[in-house]
Amino acid sequence: MPLKTAVVMAAGKGTRMESDLPKVLVEVCGRPMIDYVLDAIEEAGVERTIVVVGYKAEDVRGALADREGIEFALQEEQLGTGHAVMCCRDLLLDHNTANIDNAVLVLAGDSPMMESKSLEALLDEYEKSPTACIIGTTHKEDPTGLGRIIRDGDGKFIGIVEEKDATDEQRRITEVNMSYYVFRCGDLLSALGQLKTDNAQGEYYITDCPGVFLDEGKEVRALAVLKPNEAMGINNLAELAVVEKAMQGE
Repeated sequence: MPLKTAVVMAAGKGTRMESDLPKVLVEVCGRPMIDYVLDAIEEAGVERTIVVVGYKAEDVRGALADREGIEFALQEEQLGTGHAVMCCRDLLLDHNTANIDNAVLVLAGDSPMMESKSLEALLDEYEKSPTACIIGTTHKEDPTGLGRIIRDGDGKFIGIVEEKDATDEQRRITEVNMSYYVFRCGDLLSALGQLKTDNAQGEYYITDCPGVFLDEGKEVRALAVLKPNEAMGINNLAELAVVEKAMQGE
């Protein structure tokens, strides 16, 4: 059975949260938002967790000091989501060289609505049929601002289109990318070396990995196994209030 590793991206500053805290330490219902993510990962049966730290890295390390088995990777410069995972390369190689089929779950640390059952569904699918990448998706009535999942006439995944790049027809798609990924370790390590910064932000994007795999003729699957509320992000105080109400069942 493949070893299951989680990479949690937690290097950013909560600039729009009006706080000097690292974003993942901003509290939601009295707990740092990353706590909910780590709880879900643990409940899903993941054996190893690597937390990528950057802004005020020691504060994040300190906040998680009581959690067993957490490893840390340092992202000194925040050069995108793909770069965050690149910073874990040595740790992934160290533990995964013996089995390139090991599963690597890549998640954002600022997703407190994450549920362990969704992670289990993705990991179970990987165990049944290991593939280069499985993307967790959902359908949202209002997909505004989220990347759309593009499928061919047979329903196979063929790409992710960000809203700003989407056509009017593509914007009507309700299936969205929620930044939940399971990668085959060997394929992930190979793709990271092929990511480019030829985009407006000049950053490395983990969302480019599926395209790399498709270009190489490898399989990428998108599974709509996530709940719509798991796509609720927190980027400002207004969104924090919305998520807290949702978590309190209001």
